[in-house]
Amino acid sequence: MSDEIAAEAAEDVADAAAEDAPPAPELRYGAIVTDSCGDTVLHASVDDYLDTVAAAHADGFDQLIDLTAVDYLTYAGRRTVPDGVEAGRFEVVTALINHQRRERIRIRVQLGADDPTIATVFDLYPGSEYLEREVYDMFGIVFTDHPDMTRVLMPEDWVGHPLRKDYAVGSIPVQFKAASNQR
Repeated sequence: MSDEIAAEAAEDVADAAAEDAPPAPELRYGAIVTDSCGDTVLHASVDDYLDTVAAAHADGFDQLIDLTAVDYLTYAGRRTVPDGVEAGRFEVVTALINHQRRERIRIRVQLGADDPTIATVFDLYPGSEYLEREVYDMFGIVFTDHPDMTRVLMPEDWVGHPLRKDYAVGSIPVQFKAASNQR
């Protein structure tokens, strides 16, 4: 009889703990789902990013709308990410659309400052080639297995990545020609 009482007590403790535990986050394509002003946002890890994008592609998200990045260097602690997601210095944001269902999703991936590297989605969305190169050029985020990871906006010999928050702001002297009113 004491074994039955102990089992019931353990069950009651487990039930109480389950009631106190926060609800499990909603997942879609293996990523945590949140809502931002009515838009569906998926928070994928760097390791799961390509699988999440591939699952979305297989589910009918047939067009890549945008792929960009954000440097949150000066916003540490002033932005929100869902529980279970660790905020990084950089964030890669991929926007996809499903024309059949008229649905859009954004996939946000947090990257650290030390080695901002993420997988390319070029094999799924060939149109990402230029966008990934632009993110590399402006932020220094490397897309592994990209077919041509070279600069696209800045000269090849340019040092640094201009959209990083720690990029030194320089000055280039502007030269004007004297205006002549003589004809």
